[in-house]
Amino acid sequence: MEFSETRFTELLAKGDEDVFEQVFKLNFKNLHAYAATILKDESVAEEMVQQVFYKIWEQREKLNIQLSLKAYLYRSVHNLCINHLTHQKVRATHQSYSMQHISQQEEDTAARKVRQSELEKNISKALNELPEQCRTIFQMSRFEELKYHEIATELGISVKTVENQMGKALRLMRLKLAEFLTLIIVLLQL
Repeated sequence: MEFSETRFTELLAKGDEDVFEQVFKLNFKNLHAYAATILKDESVAEEMVQQVFYKIWEQREKLNIQLSLKAYLYRSVHNLCINHLTHQKVRATHQSYSMQHISQQEEDTAARKVRQSELEKNISKALNELPEQCRTIFQMSRFEELKYHEIATELGISVKTVENQMGKALRLMRLKLAEFLTLIIVLLQL
């Protein structure tokens, strides 16, 4: 039974389920085959056709078919299938980007840990090569965060001696760690 678009729209707007079911049964198989050729997936094609009919039923009071009913149905299925494919492509692109980004972050983190470990070993080595008093003063200043006058009081030496020893420690550390200066700057910025 062929309906004119006006008659179909009128009956549908009134909620005539029999007319809707008849149109569904008459067109589903062909629309499904059409959607399957676009999507290359039978189950997704079935879902797309069902969505078209669901939307028609949901919007039945506002439905305005300008062409023939069949043309309207085919155009609706086509548009929905194309939207689905576009969405799948965007999802795949995003997923690929996310995986690539995560992989890059993991590589960066691993490389940063290796560089940091190497730097820590070289700092420790450079510290151990400092003269004993120089090393003690440097560690108290940098690791215990004591002020020069506090170090001087604790060690029973003058503040000027602490200043001189710190200058010497910094100069020697700078020389021994010169090749790691760029790495130190990068690690400090992270």
